[in-house]
Amino acid sequence: MNSTLADHADLPLDIMGLFFFAYRDFTGDADALLERQGFGRAHHRVLYFVNLRPGMPVADLLDILKITKQSLARVLRQLIDHNYVEQRTGASDRRQRLLYATDKGRHFFAELSANQATRIDASMAALSAEGAAEVRRFLVGMVTPQDRPTLERLRLTDKL
Repeated sequence: MNSTLADHADLPLDIMGLFFFAYRDFTGDADALLERQGFGRAHHRVLYFVNLRPGMPVADLLDILKITKQSLARVLRQLIDHNYVEQRTGASDRRQRLLYATDKGRHFFAELSANQATRIDASMAALSAEGAAEVRRFLVGMVTPQDRPTLERLRLTDKL
């Protein structure tokens, strides 16, 4: 039996499908660049946050990504070994490990982000200022309420 949107009127299947296609296309170009380096999306996420907030403690990154120390350690080790990220000891707390992108890591992040930024900019340019603000509010609304303070701390909600 074939299922249609009408069969699931209680589900936002149209929005779910749009999310699927938007995410697929948003990540596609970056995935190809990452694959050439032997990396995956986890590496991209780490590079994103390390570039967004240089000096971010490993503990904060674990909290944001909601992954295990073991998972992060594997990805981080590869990024460090390939000279994309460096780890420094905290000045006030020597147990703290702070993460910084290297020049190579900043360049690669810029390359990964270029097509994604172009895609977002083109889509947002088609909207009014209020429409763009609505998109931002919608995306914030998709984030778990307990994680919204993290969005503010990372200054991801400044344009609301």
